[in-house]
Amino acid sequence: MFTGIIEELGRISSIERHDTDARLTVRATLSVSDARIGDSISVDGVCLTVAELLDDGFTADVMGETLRASALGDRAEGDAVNLERAMRLGDRLGGHIVQGHIDTTSQVLEVERFDAWRRIRFAIDPAHARLLVDKGSVAVSGVSLTVSAVSAVNGVDAVGSGGSPGADALPWFEVSLIPETLAATTLGDLGVGDRVNVETDILARHVARLASFAG
Repeated sequence: MFTGIIEELGRISSIERHDTDARLTVRATLSVSDARIGDSISVDGVCLTVAELLDDGFTADVMGETLRASALGDRAEGDAVNLERAMRLGDRLGGHIVQGHIDTTSQVLEVERFDAWRRIRFAIDPAHARLLVDKGSVAVSGVSLTVSAVSAVNGVDAVGSGGSPGADALPWFEVSLIPETLAATTLGDLGVGDRVNVETDILARHVARLASFAG
């Protein structure tokens, strides 16, 4: 379990791809300073298990389903990734409860730059859009963020593939990024069309599941 407060930017040094899985090697320092084989580390929001410790990083095995269902499948050697060690009981919960189990991926629709901060809009599929609320929590590529705006429930103001409302429109959500987040995470490098990992709030998921049984 994680908090969504990124501890370090790692860098992928190698990806060994096989038919059904891959082995990822990440260069890092802080994240492995007290790590052991078998420990959990969040890599761009995906909970991975340390398979091997190196002097300057670690390796982890990634299943084919994880590569398909997450943006890790888009990553290449040299790419930066957000890293966070599993939280300890008694630690400050500076972000929110993040499991490292990706719900879906989202594509960047817009990046609006201001003097010191940015606003980013992401497309989100309808099944997961209902789990996002204004001023609620969401993890984007492992980063705990506050949702600053969401599209209308009925999708009237959603954005289609042509950049305007349409039959193929997907709901969207927005986040606002402060300078610290831009500098300390990979989110500062995002551009239109980039794909990110999204984990919705676990509390929202449980409420939605319980509500589905209401008669």
